[in-house]
Amino acid sequence: MPIAFKEWAVTVRALAEGEQLLTLRKGGIRETEKHFALEHDRFFLYPTFDHQRYDLVRESHQPELSRALEEGVWADGEPPAGALTLDGDISQPDRVRIRAWAEVAAHFTVTDRRAVEALSPYYVWTTDYAEKRLAWKRRHPLHVILLRAYRIPRPVTVKVREEYGGCRSWLELTRELPFEGTPVLSDEEFERAYDEISAIASDRQPVFA
Repeated sequence: MPIAFKEWAVTVRALAEGEQLLTLRKGGIRETEKHFALEHDRFFLYPTFDHQRYDLVRESHQPELSRALEEGVWADGEPPAGALTLDGDISQPDRVRIRAWAEVAAHFTVTDRRAVEALSPYYVWTTDYAEKRLAWKRRHPLHVILLRAYRIPRPVTVKVREEYGGCRSWLELTRELPFEGTPVLSDEEFERAYDEISAIASDRQPVFA
């Protein structure tokens, strides 16, 4: 079965548009041994609304959360009342749309808050929220995963199953999906970003002072 990586719906949209190039992970409650493991090197991007709030996304990208909500399919055809408030929890829709897949271009671990801040041009969360990902389970490093995203030719709608719920990173989808499509960024754009991200996140390079 196709493997999917579970990430906020607004983050999936940003990855599919080339507005975000990486993800930051410590691991969810249901992760093996309670910390994250990079188990796959390519996967589909599965949008979820778990723990997602407007105030954790930069103001410039809050409209993307509204658009992500519009892509979900709820039983009554609309997002639940209160879904667009600043801090209200958003329930899961009955169906979600898979519109992109990604391959891992690089994988780093960081422990320095300054590195997380320096990486901020490459994610759409607030810097404060990204630093909270670092601070959670302080004994474990934060995984910085650089992703090369590809848009699939036709988005595919999949049913949200009960086993997809909870704080987990990896899902097995119950329908076949092709690893087809075009890269979100050109080779030149991506290589430039790769060099910049590597300079910040790699242990071989100094972190910005």
